[in-house]
Amino acid sequence: MNIESLVRTIPDFPKKGISYKDITPLLQDYKVMEYCVKKFAEQIDSPIDKVVGIESRGFFFATLLAKELKAGFVLIRKSGKLPYNTLKEPYDLEYGQDELEIHEDAILKGEKVLIHDDVLATGGTAKAACNLVERLEGEIIQCNFLIELTFLEGKNQLEGKDIFSLIKY
Repeated sequence: MNIESLVRTIPDFPKKGISYKDITPLLQDYKVMEYCVKKFAEQIDSPIDKVVGIESRGFFFATLLAKELKAGFVLIRKSGKLPYNTLKEPYDLEYGQDELEIHEDAILKGEKVLIHDDVLATGGTAKAACNLVERLEGEIIQCNFLIELTFLEGKNQLEGKDIFSLIKY
């Protein structure tokens, strides 16, 4: 299945010089979503306790993966959007800093965790998510992504982590 053909590139969005990878056409076909979930699940060779989805496009496949893997689902969101006590982790943007949060009770010590996001670009968001999971003493089994922008070398931020991406640009 050629899922790459269902990713639209939007030039100069959200700002000039950025080529945004729009996954909404891919999400409109349930057979394509099933295929993606199957391909992600095939990469996991040990039980998973929690699947962590990173706000917001990471939530789409993370929830489907959690169901497929019979695991719980955990949200990592931008600061101020989770209602309970949280741990916070700053990360760098090309124009400043932002912060991610996770509920302090979302992952128990020793739980096996899969982290999912839609795109691995520079790796800052994924690294912050890994730091949050590790602060809660979860064991990261894999970080997986629908899309990896290899020219931005985000993998370098995730040294020592098992990384899988369905589409690479």
